[in-house]
Amino acid sequence: MNMLKSRLRDFKLSGIYNSLEDRISYANEKSLSHIELLELLFEDETNNRINNSYKKRYAKAKLPSHKTLEDFDFSFQPSIDKKIINDCATCNFIKEKKNIVFIGNPGAGKTHLSIAIGIRALMKGSKVYFTSVAEMLQNLNASRADNSYYQKVSFYLAPDLLILDELGFKKLPGYSADDFFEIISKRYEKGSVIITTNKTFDQWGDIVADNVLASAIIDRIAHHSMVIKIDGPSYRAKNLKKEGGGKG
Repeated sequence: MNMLKSRLRDFKLSGIYNSLEDRISYANEKSLSHIELLELLFEDETNNRINNSYKKRYAKAKLPSHKTLEDFDFSFQPSIDKKIINDCATCNFIKEKKNIVFIGNPGAGKTHLSIAIGIRALMKGSKVYFTSVAEMLQNLNASRADNSYYQKVSFYLAPDLLILDELGFKKLPGYSADDFFEIISKRYEKGSVIITTNKTFDQWGDIVADNVLASAIIDRIAHHSMVIKIDGPSYRAKNLKKEGGGKG
């Protein structure tokens, strides 16, 4: 047994390594054939690799928190069609290289839904990366100083799903607007994007400050996009009222 487990470790078959003794005991108890035992062991190995792959991709996704659709209170935001969100959660939009845009006031649940869909995508084997728009643009601008700009651009092009949070909270300087267009245009029809924003499309000119560039960005995002507008109150304000005993 020790020799066999040593070989399993050498071949990096940790799923089989970890379950071998239990599976042999189970096989003896149930009088399983050798083939049935092998099938169980390879199933353990497969499940272990899937689980390890998910953990690695989850860590790389840099999600700010763990939010699920099951945690989301749809009754508090009746403007959201749950069927549409469930359709997004199938992640077929990623296979089709399409986008999702969540539009709504701060605290309405846009980030929660984007994270929840991102987790579903990870569970289905996709590579996901989460960042605020401000952080991405700051990193792109800083990368010019050490001549790693195109390497950083490639970094944001690599995920199957790029989640860009909080577009519209700050007006983008000219150089940042160019960088934002660079990412959006190069991901166009090649990789999916989820954008959360507090601005409707007709207000994006106020964010970018260049109406022509704003139109070009909108054109590439909206062409293959599902736009979900949330007309509802803030979850954070709701929770603050609860914590404050309903005062104010």
